[in-house]
Amino acid sequence: MAVTVGVVLGIVVWAFGRLVGIDRDRAYYATILAVVALYYALFAVMGSSLSALAQESVAIVVFFVMTAIGFRKSPWVVVAGLAGHGAYDSVHGLLITNPGMPVWWPAFCGSIDVTMAAGMAWILVRSNASQKA
Repeated sequence: MAVTVGVVLGIVVWAFGRLVGIDRDRAYYATILAVVALYYALFAVMGSSLSALAQESVAIVVFFVMTAIGFRKSPWVVVAGLAGHGAYDSVHGLLITNPGMPVWWPAFCGSIDVTMAAGMAWILVRSNASQKA
């Protein structure tokens, strides 16, 4: 169920950005990447685990760097960051014990991340194709 809800909400976030037009701003998906990186820190705080917070901070820095590079240089880095965060979600439990994280979170977050990465990639490919025509 978590995967299904993640995919549906990923489509909703993507469609909302398209319909409203805010996805035309380079900051839209970059901001989403930065925010999704912070959820595991929130869970560490909720679980009162400084150890988990310290470990999660390493990944947060990686995704923040990808956010900055993607925003400034190439939106494809943001696509890679969102997809990479989805992959990170799939192995998170093997890397870090975070007592505040809901059991269903990695499946939910991973599916929404990958769905948004796919939507953003579709936009970029379509935009590149229309520019060449």
